[in-house]
Amino acid sequence: MSESTYEPIIIGFLCNWCSYRAADLAGTARLHYSTNMRPIRVMCSGRVEPDLVLAALRNGADGVLIAGCHPGECHYLEGNLKTLRRYKLLKRMLAQFGIEKERVQLVWASASEGSALANAINRMTQELRQLGPLRWQETVIKRVDLQPAKTVEMVRDPVGEEV
Repeated sequence: MSESTYEPIIIGFLCNWCSYRAADLAGTARLHYSTNMRPIRVMCSGRVEPDLVLAALRNGADGVLIAGCHPGECHYLEGNLKTLRRYKLLKRMLAQFGIEKERVQLVWASASEGSALANAINRMTQELRQLGPLRWQETVIKRVDLQPAKTVEMVRDPVGEEV
């Protein structure tokens, strides 16, 4: 596929109670938004573990959109606050892998904000088109392989046995 015909693949983890319904509203309101996002309904954005995001990127996604209820409006009380904490840590980890910050985004969208979610999807699609394909093998695997191996020293307990 040439760069001129490149269309990014976005995996969207959408909260069942707010963001998934916002996507449904955008569709029923016939709002035009990019079809590049593949939605996955999760009961709460707090259930999106960092390993799910990494698995999506490793398996061919060019970007991941996590969408949930606005802070303070989570149906599971603090799920979206957990999401925000994980998201901040995940961004730092992705930077260490050499992955651009635009590839993983967090959006708050209530059930009545279909246009806001549609705008976020369109914006992310445009950003990913400009970045181009992720190329996980070249970006992450080779970067990790280039890191010098750390030596591990054996630790002895007070009795003198190796631990």
